[in-house]
Amino acid sequence: MDYLFDYTSSFQRFVNAHVLGDEPSGLYDPAKYILSLGGKRIRPVLALLGCHLYHEDYNKAMKAAMSVEVFHNFTLVHDDIMDNASIRRGQPTVHEKFSANQAILTGDVMLIHAYEMLLSYQPISLSHRLLSIFNKMSVELCVGQQMDMDFEKSDSVSIGDYIRMIELKTAVLLGASLQMGALIGGAGEDDASHLYLFALNFGIAFQLQDDVLDTFGTNKSVGKRIGGDIIQNKKTYLYLKALELADEHQKKNLLYMYDPSCTLSEEEKIAAVTDIFSRTGVREYASQVMEAYRDLAISHVHSCAISQEKKDVLIRFVNDLLYRES
Repeated sequence: MDYLFDYTSSFQRFVNAHVLGDEPSGLYDPAKYILSLGGKRIRPVLALLGCHLYHEDYNKAMKAAMSVEVFHNFTLVHDDIMDNASIRRGQPTVHEKFSANQAILTGDVMLIHAYEMLLSYQPISLSHRLLSIFNKMSVELCVGQQMDMDFEKSDSVSIGDYIRMIELKTAVLLGASLQMGALIGGAGEDDASHLYLFALNFGIAFQLQDDVLDTFGTNKSVGKRIGGDIIQNKKTYLYLKALELADEHQKKNLLYMYDPSCTLSEEEKIAAVTDIFSRTGVREYASQVMEAYRDLAISHVHSCAISQEKKDVLIRFVNDLLYRES
């Protein structure tokens, strides 16, 4: 996605030049580590892109871009502890490389720095608006994370429940990133709201695609262990749709494999569940739902008072990420 190179390279230079802190090293080294692992930088790119839609100098949104990326990585640090995950972006997770206690405290200070960056915006009415968006998003994300944890112990999760959970856990941060960047660039509230809904629906589609890649992707391309959702008994769209479409024998086996009493090894479980997913065709169903949310996202782009050229950039951004192989 070479058309995003200016955003990603400018943001990386900013990250390199603006460390969160140095001392004590036990607090800040884990933060430097997680930020050094890279990732797609989708959230900061959205903040910069949102600003650039309305202002020539997208660097005006650089602190907001840093804020959402630091916040995102803070959530990953804590999520990895809760999920007992050992790999993140192909490298050891923070709590594995350092310790769980360090990871918790580092996550806490990262959150504080994320707020501090938004407070720097002037006039004060803008910083208050940004913080209002950020606070709403933060609470919703926590609700989504709790829903995700509750689903692991529930036998009555619906596909609608799951979509709502990924909206809160994943999509609201994408929406807030683009919305805040647009407001910093001078967008009106109507356009900022449409851009929020654009990124929100894109975020749902993106997470559905991520669920597919977690099972059907490759370890090298995805950057984490394939089948991690299966091992953790995550009730993803694939699992819920498989239960709906499976015959009695398949359903019985699937329920057993997601039960704590399951005695299969991790590799056996991944292979068996993936086989059921393949036989029930849930990957194709997930793709259809992803397409529907993509189309809904793009409908909000067309409602914005920006040039067609800028609309095309947003549409290309969506398509490039949703039809990725990694």
